[in-house]
Amino acid sequence: MAEHHTGPAEVGAPMDYKEHEKTYGLFISGAKVGSAIVAALLIGMAAGFFGHAGFLGGLLIFIVLSVASIILLR
Repeated sequence: MAEHHTGPAEVGAPMDYKEHEKTYGLFISGAKVGSAIVAALLIGMAAGFFGHAGFLGGLLIFIVLSVASIILLR
């Protein structure tokens, strides 16, 4: 019933580890930037809805925090 393999674990095409590491790095960068933008959006919404900033103030806060977080995360 069970198959017994004695050869290498990898069968098929050889792995391109350099491309895997590049993809992983891009994924991590995207996750960091995406998280920072969501946090900036929540802060801007809180300032606009619950604070006295209003729509334009909340939008300005969101834009400033988004740009600052993208610059700082590079």
